Amino acid sequence: MTTTEATPRTAGTGSLLSRTHSLRQILQVQSFQILLVLLVIFLIFSALAPEIFPTWGNVRQIIQNVSILGVLGIGMTFVIVTSGIDLSVGSVLVFSGVVAAKVMQAMGGGGWGTAVVGILVSIACGLAWGLLNGVLIAKAKVPPLIVTLGTLGGALGLAQVITGGVDIRDVPAVLQDTIGYGNVPGTTLPTISVIAMVLIVIFGVVLHRTRFGLYTFAVGSNEESARRVGVKVDRQLISIYALSGALAGTAGILSLSQYGTTAIAGQSATNLNVIAAVVIGGTSLFGGVGTIFGTVIGLFIPAVLQNGFVIVGVQPFWQQVAVGAVLVAAVYVDQRRRAAAARGHAPKKEGAKKFFGRRPK
Repeated sequence: MTTTEATPRTAGTGSLLSRTHSLRQILQVQSFQILLVLLVIFLIFSALAPEIFPTWGNVRQIIQNVSILGVLGIGMTFVIVTSGIDLSVGSVLVFSGVVAAKVMQAMGGGGWGTAVVGILVSIACGLAWGLLNGVLIAKAKVPPLIVTLGTLGGALGLAQVITGGVDIRDVPAVLQDTIGYGNVPGTTLPTISVIAMVLIVIFGVVLHRTRFGLYTFAVGSNEESARRVGVKVDRQLISIYALSGALAGTAGILSLSQYGTTAIAGQSATNLNVIAAVVIGGTSLFGGVGTIFGTVIGLFIPAVLQNGFVIVGVQPFWQQVAVGAVLVAAVYVDQRRRAAAARGHAPKKEGAKKFFGRRPK
């Protein structure tokens, strides 16, 4: 009788311990911790301005503001996972938008025919800059910081040469009406945000569930080991920087659609904002670790802070202070975890890595 009763009690205790252990693993994931920070920030501003901040109209505005940075953040996540960096995304966005605007202006008309050509031109321009970055980094062995710092200046300088430093405001109305300020038919969801979300989902699957993503993590974890197991590292790096450039070109046409102008001087801090968001979201600057989910959460923190500060009457400059503090904390936590892994504590986090992403050995 005693033995019969003890068995289910033991099984129940084991199940409870297992659930507790799984919950502890999830709570240790940096991207999940950042999500909790975001929720706390949202709740604080909701309590301070309950009639304005938590309304759908305001949340919709925040989502729309994050959309363009979200597209850039996808490519930046891939790049930083390889332990690289891309400082040129903001300038490539501007250059792509300028060339697309010039082409559409020369074609004339405000219909979809002109708009589609502009979209393709913008993406192609971004792809070309990305390929240039990738070739110089992978083949010429120039450090990513130097290459992308050079293309940052080159792309922005050429954009200013093409326009004479004056923004182009002749943008097809169809882009602004449908993509820039339009909603998905039958809903109040911004079209530009849905486009960004579709890209986030697609490339989230690519990063975490495909061979391309596996090779990306392998290169970032240990480039030499990746070569030895047959990964074509140079090709992988060129592909990743080309992807980052193409997404910057996509962001260029989205920016053109939303603002109705090339905004040459309005993207000076875009690259740093995207890098900060990716790192805050848990992607390691040392490579080999990262998730698209974390990047999205990292993008929302500064957007929510800026929006909330404006609503409650606090100077929005405090946003930079808060984001800087979170960024330093995120890098510190990453370094502590790497030190713990070096001491043999990495297996404790294996379940969490499987939940939010993966890091190949």
